[in-house]
Amino acid sequence: MRYSRRIIAAALICMVTLISGPAAAQDRGLALVRDAEIEHILSIYAKPLFQAANLQAGAVKVYLVHDDTINAFVAGGQRIFVFTGLILRTRSPGELIGVMAHETGHIRGGHLSRTRDAIANSQTIAILATLLGGIAAAASGEGNAAGAGILGGQGAGQQMFLSYSRTQESAADQAAIDLMERAGWSPRGLMTFMEVLDQEELMMGLRGNPYMRSHPLGYERIQAVEHMVRNSPIVDKPYPPELVHAHEMIKAKLFGFTKPPAETFREFPVSDNSDPAHYARTVALMRQARTAEALAELQPLLEAEPDNPYFHELRGQILLEGGRVEESLPPLRRAAEATGHGAIKVMLGQALLARKLETTDAEAVEMLEGLVREDPEFPGAWQQLAVAYGRQGEIGKSMLASAEQYYHSGQPKYAREQIDRALRTLKPGTPEHFRAQDLDNAIRALNG
Repeated sequence: MRYSRRIIAAALICMVTLISGPAAAQDRGLALVRDAEIEHILSIYAKPLFQAANLQAGAVKVYLVHDDTINAFVAGGQRIFVFTGLILRTRSPGELIGVMAHETGHIRGGHLSRTRDAIANSQTIAILATLLGGIAAAASGEGNAAGAGILGGQGAGQQMFLSYSRTQESAADQAAIDLMERAGWSPRGLMTFMEVLDQEELMMGLRGNPYMRSHPLGYERIQAVEHMVRNSPIVDKPYPPELVHAHEMIKAKLFGFTKPPAETFREFPVSDNSDPAHYARTVALMRQARTAEALAELQPLLEAEPDNPYFHELRGQILLEGGRVEESLPPLRRAAEATGHGAIKVMLGQALLARKLETTDAEAVEMLEGLVREDPEFPGAWQQLAVAYGRQGEIGKSMLASAEQYYHSGQPKYAREQIDRALRTLKPGTPEHFRAQDLDNAIRALNG
């Protein structure tokens, strides 16, 4: 797909974007996606698996990567990367849980540390800069532009994907089934998703699928998994209907954001009155700047679930994208208060800053500063802070925030440029000056 000419203010902050800053745009690139709803569902899937594996849930991070291919991998320690293309190809919660259980099995088995292709540096920034290419992204400077951590590049560091031995793959399969059973999830999804992969291999060939290159399938492996799954005591245990529905909803949402609107309307025609169809069409209409139609398409979902924070989040986004800033604030505040998720706070911060008032600027700064203290890996939050600090005349702090934005989106080269400027501007001995020095040292260490 070709990205739009401006960075879209989105709950999926890194989703439909163009590199409009120091680097040239690519026809195809990867982006890390932050989305409150999808991350919530993935955490529901993952937490029981991590507990079953005796892994601290807070120590394992799951990253969502925008790319149409079927892929998932472990890198940089206890970090699982899941591609949007993989989610879109899963037909049930169990299939996605099966993949996540398999990757968790690699972590529990210590396969990463024993794999010669493993990334030695466990810092997230190192993974982003080397694995995903580290092509820069920046704010476009337009009024509605949101901060985004974009990581692009054709091929996107495919050479860094881990490659496991057949022994490790079999061990991870066994671990996945064990973990799913311990977590109370039927392991049937692991088996049925292998069928999807098998068909994919037949259609595209081994070289056409990154997941197949790093996780090679074999007849013996498939047979072994089928045998273990069919003998599982909970093989026929159904998944809760509400989780099945939630899975279809996040797939529809991803489809709406990642596919061309015309394709979304073909896949979800107006004759389809299901919740996922309304969701996908709402997103597609928003992307076409058809604000009134998008709001009307979303209304049945809000009426059915008036307390769903993600529907309020999307309503706020539609209004913000449509230039109706004042109207966007109540739904965005409601969603942010209900979830506490950083992606929604970043969008709320953008809406507050769009008012260009001292009171709302101060509110945005307070909220965003709290966010980056809790989770510094939010390039969008740093970008909004850079805007706010600059507006307040805090030029050194603005440059430092821009450096943080680039650093946490895997762009150390551009981070260094901003740090150099910040160090010349910030007063020595201040906390900000010390932070700039620390960031400079971190980047130097990263570059060896």
